[in-house]
Amino acid sequence: MNKMNTNLSIPNIFTVSDGTGETALSIVRAVRVQFEHAEMHIERYNKVRSREMLEEMLLSAKNKNATVVATLVDPELRVFLISRSMQLGVKVVDVLFPLLETLSEQLGRRPSSIPGLLRQLDEGYFKRISAIEYTVRHDDGVISCDLPEADIILIGVSRTSKTPLSMYLGHKGYKVANIPLVPGIDPPIELSKVDQNKIIGLIIDPTRLAEIRVARIEALGTNDIGDYADIEKIFEELEWSREIFKKNKRWPVLDVTGKALEENSVEIEKIILSRFPELSDE
Repeated sequence: MNKMNTNLSIPNIFTVSDGTGETALSIVRAVRVQFEHAEMHIERYNKVRSREMLEEMLLSAKNKNATVVATLVDPELRVFLISRSMQLGVKVVDVLFPLLETLSEQLGRRPSSIPGLLRQLDEGYFKRISAIEYTVRHDDGVISCDLPEADIILIGVSRTSKTPLSMYLGHKGYKVANIPLVPGIDPPIELSKVDQNKIIGLIIDPTRLAEIRVARIEALGTNDIGDYADIEKIFEELEWSREIFKKNKRWPVLDVTGKALEENSVEIEKIILSRFPELSDE
């Protein structure tokens, strides 16, 4: 009989929740029992309700080579957790996914929040992982030779929810690329080489966009608004993007103003599935 290697390092487990965190902790404890109560370092992160708190937790997890066990309910936080953890190379287990998916199929409707992602070795899991990896690689204008493999390509000026929507849809199994429109610069030539039916333009109310950009600047710790959040410049920028969209008749345009991430995601899915019904099986 082979002896267990007792020199293995003690694993670090982080539990993260936007609630009390009891569910994640109970699951970790239940799993530990299966290893004859093997020693584990467990750190709890409860009532995590902002990206900043998740970022701090993930950086600590990366530093300690920890596995994160998550029971987040907020869909935007969940999307951020998945996408950011992949960028940092942190392992994340979202324990809500299997039950949510199963009940969704049986009840014939989606749950109130997007299902999570669990490390399960089945075809559906690998498709989602592939989609998320593709989406992370093609975030914010990163273009590569496999751009034509995208299921969805989102384009719009800065802060029109391109990245959150991309990660949300990537989490659901779609390969998504998002490309920013920069005033005065023509869209990348690579866009002309892909199926134009995959491209969707994003637009937003200028006043709302100004508010979002000001908040972004403040979050970065600076008061230098400049042209980026100047309302007159934003009007010009959005009008310029509308002209780009008008020149490309096959690009539907979605107004994201005042709508939740889930609502915009559903509209994008409807557009894409009407054009590519075969994606509904993925």
